Amino acid sequence: MSSFFDASADTVLGTLTSNSAEFGVDPAQRDAWQKQCSTLQQALKHVRGTLFLEFVVPRLGSRIDAVLIAGPVILVIEFKVGETRHRRADVNQAWDYALDLKNFHEGSHRAPILPILVATEARASETVLPTPFADGVYPPVCVNADGLAAVIALAQAEIQGDLIDAAAWAASRYLPTPTIIEAAQALYSRHSVEAIARSDAGALNLAVTSDRVETLIDDAREHGRKIIVFVTGVPGAGKTLVGLNVATKRRESRQSTHAVFLSGNGPLVAVLREALTRDELARQRRTGKTARKGVVGQPVKAFIQNVHHFRDDGLRDPGTPPVDHVVIFDEAQRAWNLRRTANFMRARKGRADFSQSEPEFLISYLARHQDWAVVICLVGGGQEINDGEAGISAWLDALRDHFPDWTAYISPELTDTEYAAGHALDLLAGRVEVQRDPSLHLSVSMRSFRAERVSHFVKAVLDADAEGAGGLVAQITAKYPLVLTRDLQGAKRWIREHARGSERYGLVASSGAQRLKPHAIDVRVKIDPVHWFLNDADDTRSSWYLEDAATEFQVQGLELDWVCMTWDADLRFASGGWNYHSFRGDKWTNVRTPERQQYLKNAYRVLLTRARQGMVIFVPQGDPLDPTRAPGFYDPTFRYLQGLGIPVLS
Repeated sequence: MSSFFDASADTVLGTLTSNSAEFGVDPAQRDAWQKQCSTLQQALKHVRGTLFLEFVVPRLGSRIDAVLIAGPVILVIEFKVGETRHRRADVNQAWDYALDLKNFHEGSHRAPILPILVATEARASETVLPTPFADGVYPPVCVNADGLAAVIALAQAEIQGDLIDAAAWAASRYLPTPTIIEAAQALYSRHSVEAIARSDAGALNLAVTSDRVETLIDDAREHGRKIIVFVTGVPGAGKTLVGLNVATKRRESRQSTHAVFLSGNGPLVAVLREALTRDELARQRRTGKTARKGVVGQPVKAFIQNVHHFRDDGLRDPGTPPVDHVVIFDEAQRAWNLRRTANFMRARKGRADFSQSEPEFLISYLARHQDWAVVICLVGGGQEINDGEAGISAWLDALRDHFPDWTAYISPELTDTEYAAGHALDLLAGRVEVQRDPSLHLSVSMRSFRAERVSHFVKAVLDADAEGAGGLVAQITAKYPLVLTRDLQGAKRWIREHARGSERYGLVASSGAQRLKPHAIDVRVKIDPVHWFLNDADDTRSSWYLEDAATEFQVQGLELDWVCMTWDADLRFASGGWNYHSFRGDKWTNVRTPERQQYLKNAYRVLLTRARQGMVIFVPQGDPLDPTRAPGFYDPTFRYLQGLGIPVLS
């Protein structure tokens, strides 16, 4: 740190400017740095440690104004030069930086971290350290320029622990796990998948899978082949990330390798498009460009498309192939079967003669290319949640019956019962060339960086495998807070107490949860997923308000940091297994068809795997005076979950 004190203001400013070319440096930024440097030099006169200025957070390219390693503590210092008060958004920013280091920077995992927000012109400074959370991260301390020295001295006096080797800390790995929205924004702004995704051994196959898909595309183009690639993965493993990576790398190509990312998930398309547009608009405005949202949003719409609109383009001119030779289908298992496609074509398009499933037609559209084509199917196990969703077998049946000249590259996990492809694969043998490739399966959930085995736990719970689920609870809850309660208000308090900074939380319920209305949860009220996922905490339409519950249809493919999961009587535990119900009129009726039972179970699978950091499960008490909410509908489910070892919120 002596070099910082010895250097002149011009030297420090020159160094910062030369190392910040990619961010742009204007006079206001230089003036802010000058104030920061003088404040730090004054505050750190008697401090021994190592100072990092404009510390880059690799995941999204954001920068922390200053990080001070002083003895056993990491101090994250965020300046707001000229500010007279500590705004909530600024407090959250300082908190977010501290949490980002704690969660994703290997050298920060075990160290106490104190974020400090310096509003230089604020009237007062806090003079007491708050109580840290269990992971060693303190709530932000708010000070003015004159109060910074005192809080640093207080931290050094009160915070105990092992001394941190600053050089080793700076060299340690950064292992980020972005949300799908953050990942899409980073990829769209030309970061690589390697730069934004974890690189630990447990998640290495994300990069391996991406590289393998790229290689297969290049090989198909070079040798004039038509191939279909099935990428499988557990919930949250990064299937969509692989697809977005391929699409972003090729979206501006003027050659025939241009790729498009397609999804039949309307909420996912809407949220990603809006998030990318907002992010790109803000980026352009930061660089001084005059940008309009409508103009910025046009290339985003071309980059991420609704699969049904893509299909309709293929109907308009039956002989013309799409401009794209590479097409990525997200959640390919949700493509429509023959019955649903034919009904839609007859009712909406006037095509009574249409006799193809959606997978068959989509492959046939790509097959119009005379030279080469690649279809990439991103497949989630147990994710079909709506009537008419064909599952992956429809893609395999289409290959077998109509496209024997194509080659299929499949993950060996496609044979797992969760993907419902076993029989179709057996029938495919001998008709189509099939290459099994282990690199096409993503086995590690990256959604929950706190506990990678949450998806395995959820599968065991829904398979009524009490022994398997119970065996996972202890190792999950050691890092991933998971609690059970019968008090909805208590659940909301718990989730608000655990979420920090701008960590997002929300209320979810199955679309069949028709008897949660006494708890002010009405799933018939349709939320706007763009507002729910993207708007700020002061917007009543946002997830943060914990008023509007999102269903499996609105959250599939997306995620929250913390989830309040509400469990109604549509899925009930009884006699060692699950009973399935639908509320019709004024009573619950049994769901008897295996297909609809699976949809209901999958709805709960989606909801139970949305949280990245922790979850509270609310099971109502029921009401003995209300035959539609009899306690017997809920008590066995609560006892089953409690019996697995899930802690009960007192």
